[in-house]
Amino acid sequence: MQRLYQQRLPGDSLTTPEFAQRLAAISADIKQPLCTYINRRGQVIRVGVGTPTQTKIPLQELPRYGAERLCGIRCIATQLKLESPKEAALTAMAIQRLDALVVLNISESGFERRGGGATGYIKETYLAHLIAPTEQPVQTQDNSLQPASFGLSWNLSPPLSLDILTKQDFSDLVEGIEAEFRREFVFKPVDARDIEQDRVLIFGLMTDDMTKARFEDGLAEIARLVETAGGEVLQTMRQKRSRPHPQTVVGAGKVQEVALTVQTIGANLVVFDRDLSPAQIRNLESQIGVSVVDRTEVILDIFAQRAQSRAGKLQVELAQLEYMLPRLTGRGKAMSRLGGGIGTRGPGETKLETERRAIGRRINRLQQEVNQLQAHRSRMRQRRQQHEVPSVAVVGYTNAGKSTLLNTLTNAEVYTADQLFATLDPTTRRLPIANASTGEQTSILLTDTVGFIHELPPSLLDSFRATLEEVTEADALLHVVDLSHPAWQSHIRSVMSILSEMPVTPGPILVAFNKIDQVDSDSLILAQEEFPQGVFISASERLGLETLRQKLTQLVQYALNPS
Repeated sequence: MQRLYQQRLPGDSLTTPEFAQRLAAISADIKQPLCTYINRRGQVIRVGVGTPTQTKIPLQELPRYGAERLCGIRCIATQLKLESPKEAALTAMAIQRLDALVVLNISESGFERRGGGATGYIKETYLAHLIAPTEQPVQTQDNSLQPASFGLSWNLSPPLSLDILTKQDFSDLVEGIEAEFRREFVFKPVDARDIEQDRVLIFGLMTDDMTKARFEDGLAEIARLVETAGGEVLQTMRQKRSRPHPQTVVGAGKVQEVALTVQTIGANLVVFDRDLSPAQIRNLESQIGVSVVDRTEVILDIFAQRAQSRAGKLQVELAQLEYMLPRLTGRGKAMSRLGGGIGTRGPGETKLETERRAIGRRINRLQQEVNQLQAHRSRMRQRRQQHEVPSVAVVGYTNAGKSTLLNTLTNAEVYTADQLFATLDPTTRRLPIANASTGEQTSILLTDTVGFIHELPPSLLDSFRATLEEVTEADALLHVVDLSHPAWQSHIRSVMSILSEMPVTPGPILVAFNKIDQVDSDSLILAQEEFPQGVFISASERLGLETLRQKLTQLVQYALNPS
């Protein structure tokens, strides 16, 4: 087997009779299937005992040329039974995007002679190779339609003699397959200009405790999060299970399908719509072959991009380190270094432990700075309270229009965009209002806060406690709701759930339904029936703002004099 690495095959041949017979002889001798992997230069780069499924090359080690290319490696495998290759072997070929899979069926009794001539060990051969996906949709097990390109297809030849197999022109075969891929490929191939942009496959898992509507809303939200973070969503896959698989979240068959789809569409990142454990991420990455991230990591990435002030960057770094710390585990003993001298014999301190301690020190330092930030903001609030200026914190689901409303009411010039978490840093501005009882001109302080999201990661809640204290210390809250969003009721519940978890119960709340210029009459009537005390506005079109000012005046007076 070791000497097989010294063999070199012609570049235009799948194999030679001599190499095939030699491989078959070794396999018959050890009574085990063998696989050899050969590059396009004819060099044997890998020899393994087992089936193509058992010996496949780790996907991280395979070259990635883009979705319209093959990997440049072919597999020649032996099989001890006289049968056609199993689907598992063909799937392994597709996942690795092999140039071709050659299966040699060998005689269990070893070397044979027929008709007065030697036939060797090989009784029949098979040739399999990939074919380009079509644009026709296919029916899946859950009766939903998926593009046919969600998985690669293959062509399997009938049984061939070794003589016919070795006369196949390998160069023409590969060039024809890749030319067909370039013509039929329905997704955008990897371009050098897009290297910095993540090409994302989103995977959603629907469990028994989720409704169909909530599941689809979550998938739509994770797609928006990915786009906000700068990624390009190529495809979304789904699976329904009673509960997540403890090791890989989804079943083994679905993991293979994900790996196949990643190869098909040229994705370089898989994003799950839920939080994953460190072990689940490692298991998935080893089987899929590209980076796997969960929902929290996507949100943290957005926060890292959006943080502008020193306080915002400080809180984001703290959240990232707290997320990273438990995920250092499992890198293996390759990170350890030997100690020397008295008291340090044996494995010594591992690099992993060194990194963990360094991150722990950094977290402690950042927590001290966050505490100082809390103290500073507390002094600022006390100073405002001494001047007896009432304050209202503007809260709501991310992208509900809080910053746009603050800009419209106070000319705050806060950055706004149709993105999730467009602003992170709290901004406080004065809003002139008229006293309802005396008619005198007075003012209140409006504070824009970080947007909430369904199941906001605990690390973010803890890190942004200095910012979120603006909510708990305010005299009242203005809850802005995007009425144009189909899941606006779910958004309200998510925000109220987060507010209920605050250490201090917030003051009275006024619900303001925003973007009424973009909704139909049915949604408007439903919201009016459920929230008769709410106010209906459009911050961008400046609709209902005078009514909002009057309601804010009443809200602040009630907060200061509840009796």
